[in-house]
Amino acid sequence: MNETVSFGYREVDASEKAGMVRQVFSGVAGSYDLMNDAMSFGAHRLWKDQFVARVKPRAGEAILDMAGGTGDIAFRLAKAGAAVTVADINPEMLAVGQQRAGKRQLSGLLWSEQNAEALSFADRSFDAYTIAFGIRNVTFIDKALAEAHRVLNYGGRFFCLEFSTCVWPGFAEIYDAYSHRLVPKIGKALAKDEESYRYLIESIRRFPPMPEFERMIRAAGFAQTKVEPILGGLVAIHSGWKV
Repeated sequence: MNETVSFGYREVDASEKAGMVRQVFSGVAGSYDLMNDAMSFGAHRLWKDQFVARVKPRAGEAILDMAGGTGDIAFRLAKAGAAVTVADINPEMLAVGQQRAGKRQLSGLLWSEQNAEALSFADRSFDAYTIAFGIRNVTFIDKALAEAHRVLNYGGRFFCLEFSTCVWPGFAEIYDAYSHRLVPKIGKALAKDEESYRYLIESIRRFPPMPEFERMIRAAGFAQTKVEPILGGLVAIHSGWKV
């Protein structure tokens, strides 16, 4: 029997998931940033600021921003003078990011179509690896984490910003109702795509809880792992070091 993996609440053949995810983001690329603002009431901007502050990018260091298509994280990293490679499996998302970079007159970024589970970069190519709201969409999270570890220099750092499971009583139930009932409707109104946003919400629910994901990061070889919950774990910053 073929191996199956989750695609939202559905189980699909593992060989099909990457193409299905690529189709989701191809459809929403043009409205992705608008939808982020609408779904989070603009809070995603603060989360990303906090995330990059934890990364502490430095001038001259090489950083891989995986699943960074539209450039939100990369633009913040580049402000510090870091040499940023923006990688994404979806060319439409990368195209949006390049357009946005052009409007900002940012010319120092590298853009690369990549699968997080099979990166084309050499071992020990980067000083830091970042991924924001992307790792829950890969087919095999453990493979993506292993690749992150492989391409980092010794002493390199891994940072992941991802939705998680809120542990605040009351707030968790309110967010669950909002996300399941309203976010797909917002997607239909603003992006003309209800089903893609239904999948994105479902993918959050299927993502491992914070302690389990931290164990996966350690299992990939990272040391000094840490989890920083935001809004009770609605969002979390995960980090680790390659030593």
